[in-house]
Amino acid sequence: MKRILITGVTGLIGRSLAHALRRRGDEVWGLSRSADGAESQIRRWDPTAEVLDPDSVSGFDVVVHLAGENIGDGRWTRAKKERIKHSRIHGTRILSEALARAPAKPRLLVAGSAVGYYGNRGSELLSESSAPGTGFLAEVVIGWEDAVAAARDAEIPVATLRTGPVLSTKGGALAKMLPPFRIGLGGVVGSGRQYMSWIALGDVVGACAHVIDGEISGVVNVVAPNPVTNEEFTRALGRTIRRPTIIPLPAVAARAVLGEMADELLLVSQRVSSARLEQSGFQFELPTVQEALAHLLATQE
Repeated sequence: MKRILITGVTGLIGRSLAHALRRRGDEVWGLSRSADGAESQIRRWDPTAEVLDPDSVSGFDVVVHLAGENIGDGRWTRAKKERIKHSRIHGTRILSEALARAPAKPRLLVAGSAVGYYGNRGSELLSESSAPGTGFLAEVVIGWEDAVAAARDAEIPVATLRTGPVLSTKGGALAKMLPPFRIGLGGVVGSGRQYMSWIALGDVVGACAHVIDGEISGVVNVVAPNPVTNEEFTRALGRTIRRPTIIPLPAVAARAVLGEMADELLLVSQRVSSARLEQSGFQFELPTVQEALAHLLATQE
């Protein structure tokens, strides 16, 4: 049994991870500004504050840091972009500094990150050693990953999980896509040739647990082994729900509706390799998008 602290425990991944870890017998605590919907004991924190009490994060075997502003919720105004950036970089820095000063430090810090690090890269196959890209999200993720410096300086091993878009009917991109697709309004976005390095929610939880158990450090791409183009994903979703996917969303229309967010989330192409995760012994339950969509929609997971 491990004693594990999770930030972002009320979020999509955090809630599912807390439930899975508790179910197998781990003692799970949350570090959160709100206890709503959390399946764990809660310690309070304010991610916007300048300091975090080191005693509040002391005595855990593993700390998993998932907190951050939802990037897909609402148009990217200047204020929204600042919240995205501040919640990740500032929140990670104050947590890292508190862990560095904690009387009893964790054996591992699992730090959330994202494939946004790579920017828009076309069909290039991207590994953990690939250079960073450009754009707003790449800039945020670079700062986010750098913000764990204090923990590293204190010799706390850090696992950086660069996670792709998470498929779930409970939240994220898939949950937002389902209503229009179910009434026959789905279709490819832009050219449809842009790659999406997706992963099912259950496999994200499994990968997190795998990293925790193996005390794996360094950067790990948390994506399924079979990235697909937007066109392939669109066709797979249409087949799964038995609806036509003939109404495209041109790039110009996506930009008109969503602004910068369209280029960074819908039109961006990231073909990311899961080789390191697989080589560490992790086995995906849902390795293909057709399997994932069929399972998720059958179970409403």
